[in-house]
Amino acid sequence: MTENIFAAAPADLVLDDRVAGRLYTDPEIFEQEMTKIFERTWVWVAHESELPGPGTFKSTYVGRQPVIVSRDRKGTLHTLLNRCRHRGASLCEKPRGKANGFTCPYHAWSYGLDGTLRGIPYPDGYEGVADKKDLSLRKLRTESYGGMVFATFDEGIEPLADFLGDAKLWLDRFMKQGGGYPIKVLGKHQFRFRGNWKIQLENTTDGYHFPIVHRSWMASVDAETADMMSFMTDPAAITHALGNGHSVMQMVPEHSDLDADDGSEPLQARFDHVVAELSKTLDDAAVRKVVRAMHGTGFNLNLFPNVSMSAAFFRVLRPISVDETLIEHIAIGPDGPPELDVVNRERLRIHEHFQGPFGFGTPDDAEGWDRVQRGAQAAPDMPILVNRGLGREKDDEHGWPTAHVTDETGMRAAYRMWKQMMSDD
Repeated sequence: MTENIFAAAPADLVLDDRVAGRLYTDPEIFEQEMTKIFERTWVWVAHESELPGPGTFKSTYVGRQPVIVSRDRKGTLHTLLNRCRHRGASLCEKPRGKANGFTCPYHAWSYGLDGTLRGIPYPDGYEGVADKKDLSLRKLRTESYGGMVFATFDEGIEPLADFLGDAKLWLDRFMKQGGGYPIKVLGKHQFRFRGNWKIQLENTTDGYHFPIVHRSWMASVDAETADMMSFMTDPAAITHALGNGHSVMQMVPEHSDLDADDGSEPLQARFDHVVAELSKTLDDAAVRKVVRAMHGTGFNLNLFPNVSMSAAFFRVLRPISVDETLIEHIAIGPDGPPELDVVNRERLRIHEHFQGPFGFGTPDDAEGWDRVQRGAQAAPDMPILVNRGLGREKDDEHGWPTAHVTDETGMRAAYRMWKQMMSDD
């Protein structure tokens, strides 16, 4: 095969075993992605715990378009374009909060939590030229599954449950790390890196880089944790493509389903203080269930195109430009009685140690992403290889394309979906 194919239309830039470097560097391709992908599929916007009651809201983005996710007085979730229908000003600049509605700071047009236009100051000037019922905020279709809230501009798209497909099994398993309690957001931080959004999308199911990039983290943790994450030569550690661009990478297969516990695995000694505190109010089985989930699940679940459920946290990507991406890391933990505070404090410390801005994991990852973008500027028509494990990839009993955890099965799955969506005119 020659590389001339990489000068073709965007959808032709993806082959089974490679993609063109232009996918990272071409501004025209980026603009098409914003329209053909981020405005035509389900995009993650919130976790339900971020909207705990009537009147609560969160400001975020679908692609590059600002939106407000709100919960009305009946508890219904809405995703509203953050743009006044009058002169286009943004309505809400707060990242989250509670309100009775939203009022434009420019001319004070006011809207309900469901986006309905409630009031226009000095309405006499609009008699016969404007009708309030025609000027509600633009509303995106919004659905949730397992506490994860998604929105889309495409009213005719398949239901969210169908889009998630076989990923629902893994999403359900991920939510078990509450140890019998629901999951809630504990905190978050965000940062930008100088690279294309797809570089990060690839990273979540890239087991190949782990022992190389994260050597410093492996050296900083206790021997039990390091041994648990030494999956490079474990034949049971595998990656599945789940359809619609989704994939799951099982680093610690024995922790894939936290309910599958025969009681033989000892709890890590580093959590003895947590066990001691919980044992004051919880029985042994409940303590074991919560503490065993301290590290989260043993897998990373990638949901195309913008969110991953990575072991014990959410990672959300937001494209800014062809060579800049915003990443949000969201720490999670069980939403239960006050005695679980010790659990969530420990989970936050674990999160900070790897994902935090001064942790051992995130800065190393971000450096790698930056360097891929810088390197891709050289000979952008030279292919990026995603062929690792292609020769040993096979369908498992579920029909999921499957290969070793170090193989690039998840990347190929994402690019197949990318190709499909970029081909759709």
